[in-house]
Amino acid sequence: MSLNTSVFCYRFLLVLICLIFSVLSTIEHYSEFATGTLFWMLEVPPPPPLVRTEACRGIRFLQILRMLHVDRQGGTWRLLGSVVFIHRQELITTLYIGFLGLIFSSYFVYLAEKDAVDEDGRTGFSSYADALWWGVVTVTTIGYGDKVPQTWIGKTIASCFSVFAISFFALPAGILGSGFALKVQQKQRQKHFNRQIPAAASLIQTLWRCYAAEKSYSSTATWKIYVTSPAQNTKKTPAPSSPSLRKQVKRNLLYLFSSWF
Repeated sequence: MSLNTSVFCYRFLLVLICLIFSVLSTIEHYSEFATGTLFWMLEVPPPPPLVRTEACRGIRFLQILRMLHVDRQGGTWRLLGSVVFIHRQELITTLYIGFLGLIFSSYFVYLAEKDAVDEDGRTGFSSYADALWWGVVTVTTIGYGDKVPQTWIGKTIASCFSVFAISFFALPAGILGSGFALKVQQKQRQKHFNRQIPAAASLIQTLWRCYAAEKSYSSTATWKIYVTSPAQNTKKTPAPSSPSLRKQVKRNLLYLFSSWF
């Protein structure tokens, strides 16, 4: 008997015995005996663990990576990367200006609120780090409310900062949204254009053949120069012995094959 089977049988017997005595504990005649037996069952040593799974419980979080099977080819990430790369200049500009606004506004709020005391006798902005934390929470529109300006100067600076900085920090979302819309529209236009290419090529070839089949068509780029009429068949046509005529025939043949293929 293998170790896995032994451990399974041991656990099964323990659970079965506990279930039997738990049922007997509901009967008045056996309740005292069953309760005492269940109490002593707690002293039974547990079976040895086959694998130390306590250290591997954190790996369960990796099961969420199964969602990546939805996009195996990575088209979503390529689309996101292309949009960010195309609009990189706009994104860098808006984030740079927003970051400068965050740094300076947090510093001005700290200067205005460092000596202010609330009702509990505590200073909300005791350091520049507190002011910077307040600025990050404000520009991200989270607003925890744990730190609030107390003075009118601080409130004025915070109001101007909210209107200015939040507008700049919200611009990247609009830039990426418009970039995604333009990228999808470009893909649809390219797909529609690719559908029209075979039809356009077939139309051009058919029209060229129609023009070439007309009697009044006198271009040397067709096969007409090599077709003779019945009246001309009675006459002997001299062979193209001169080099210039041979070059002209060769040039016409090359042009004919290049136009077809």
